[in-house]
Formats: sequence, C-alpha cells, structure tokens
Amino acid sequence: MSLREGITNAVETTLVLVVLALLVGQLLGQPVLLGFVRTGSMDPALEPDDGFVAVPSPLTGPPEPGDVIVFEAKAIQGGGLTTHRVVGTTEKGYITKGDANAITDQTAGEPPVRDHQIVAEVLQINGRIVAIPALGSGINALKNTVQGVQLTLARWSGTELFLGTEGVLTVLAVAAFGYLGFDSVFGTRDERDRDTDRSRSQGLDPRLLVAACALVLAAGLVAPTVVQDGTTEMEIVSSSFDSERADVIPAGESKPRTRQLRNPSYLPNVIYLVPGDGVDVSDRVVRVPPQSQREVTVTLHAPADTGSYQRLLTTHRYVAVLPASLLTELHGEHPWLPTIGTLGSIVVPFYLVGSAIVGRSRLRRRRRDGSRPTGGLVSHLR
Repeated sequence: MSLREGITNAVETTLVLVVLALLVGQLLGQPVLLGFVRTGSMDPALEPDDGFVAVPSPLTGPPEPGDVIVFEAKAIQGGGLTTHRVVGTTEKGYITKGDANAITDQTAGEPPVRDHQIVAEVLQINGRIVAIPALGSGINALKNTVQGVQLTLARWSGTELFLGTEGVLTVLAVAAFGYLGFDSVFGTRDERDRDTDRSRSQGLDPRLLVAACALVLAAGLVAPTVVQDGTTEMEIVSSSFDSERADVIPAGESKPRTRQLRNPSYLPNVIYLVPGDGVDVSDRVVRVPPQSQREVTVTLHAPADTGSYQRLLTTHRYVAVLPASLLTELHGEHPWLPTIGTLGSIVVPFYLVGSAIVGRSRLRRRRRDGSRPTGGLVSHLR
C-alpha cells in the first residue's frame, strides 16, 4: 500500500467514526467526541449550529476562568446541556456566562455550576475555540434519516430491536456485514480472483470496517450505562420541628428515602453507589437484570444546625459482561477501569471473529467501464 492510499483509508475510517460518534452523542443527549451549539449565546466564538471538539471532563481536571464547558444546567432555558464560558469561581461553584450575553448565568438565576454537572470541556488552541461551521445542521439531518430507517425496520420486523441507541448499532452492524457477505457470495468470482497479489495491497482493508463496527457496537452497549452515571443532588432542610415532607428533617436526625435503579437495556447492569457526606445507602453494589429495576434505601442525615443543605449520591453503572469480582476490583482502582475492561471484552472477540469472516481481501471500487481505481471510497469486495 502506498502512502497516499494509506492516508486515504485512514481519512475515510476517521470520517466514519466521527459521524458515528456524533450520531450516538445526539441519541444519548450528550456530546461524544464532538458537539454543537443551537443558540447564539457564544457568538462570535460559536455561531448557531457550529460544532466543537468535546473533551470529557475526567480528562481535563477542574476548569479555570476562560475555559468553555458543557454542563447540565438547572435553570437556563428550562435546564439541560449548556455550553458557556467559566468567568469566575466561588466556594459554591463556577460562575458561567455566554460570550454574547450581557449578564452571567448566575445573575439570571442559574445556581453556581458544580464539578459533577460538567460533562465536557470545549477544546481551545491558543485561547480560541476550534469551531466546525454548520456541523449541527448536518448531524440533525443524519439523525433524522437514521431514526426514520429505525422506525421502518421496527415496523417491518415487528420488534423493538432496531429502536433506540442500541438499535442504531444493530442497524449499522447488520448493514456492514450484510454488504460484505452479499458481495463475497454473489460478486463476480473471476474478477475477485484476478490480480490477487495486487488487490491485497490496494483498496480499503475490510478489517478496518470490522474494527469500526466493533467499536461502535461496544459504544452502543456501554454508552447508555455511562449516560445514566452521575451525581444526584438532594436538597434537605435541617429543621427545629418535624414534618411529613421528605426533605424536612429534624436537626441531628435522619430520614430514609427509596430510590429506584432502573435498567432499560437488554443486558444486566451492575451499579455501584457512592454516598456523599450525610448520606447512607442500604446497598453499595446492586445488580439489576435486563429491563427491570431494583429498589434501595437512601438515608439522609440532617446536621445539628438548622438550615438548607445539599446531599449527593453518585452512581457508577456498568454492563455486567465481566465477572462481578473483577468489576469490583477494577472499580476500586478507578471508576473508568470497568468500562475500559468491558469495551475490551466486547471489541477484541468481535474483531477476531469478524476478521476471520471477511478475510484480508481489500474492498475496492469498480468503475462502470470495468477499470479499478487504486484507492478511495469502496464498494466492491476483492
């Protein structure tokens, strides 16, 4: 393979993965690798529908003034993901503001942003956001197209297998392997056998498609659990009197609450609960079967001093692919390790089996005149 062909194949594979990351991010409701803004609050750095590179918050550390973050707002436009710049810090959290806005978010009623609300940081180079013009329009069109295909397949098949985020990965995997299988069986055999040596060095290696499908499949299985991870805020009032309200607790006493842990996916989940100060849970580790739920008791303790207080409960959720003992050991080292281990346990076997099926013959595009180009986007199995 020449340098030019290698670069072409790498670019094609990268573009496919980028598009899939954008699509999955939109279906999950949070940026995965890339995101985009819908309003002009960050003009001129980001105009409506401009895209940006989203760096996960665990990789960036605490933000500093000048950083642009993506966070789960509570009050701005009714709550939801917001992309604004950090302009200050306080003991209660970060002060944020859209570049085009006259006042800060906190002046407009948004509480100071806390670390657990931040999902990503926007990549900046030399203090300037790396903007991708009109990315939002393209990804919205792609999202609508894919959702239309999902609904059509669901109606034809009479099953929900093709719906939701996991359904997107099902559609993509079936399409990719269906294409490879059809062409390998019904393709022109004498042309596939001709110039074998040359075909092995030209075109796109089908194993790259297998690797891409493996990564996307694993992401589709793991991403929904990652999205459900996070920290729940529970406001309580330490009071001098008792009350029937669950959030009002006599000073120095405690009140229990029940919390439902739901698993809407088709794979079992293992959920680790990490209580903050003033919080106890009945179970630290809970296994939830597919499409079911489990109930845990959360006990909130009120300080001796009266007033309003915030209690936090963090959950880490994993697909139960690895043994429970191994998940626990990995989680004890770092909350990301079980996710990385789960991805590896899915990607590696999928890639090995898929590569054995498709072989090493490269995918190449056939022109109408019968000639064969040496590279580019491919549609024929050699």
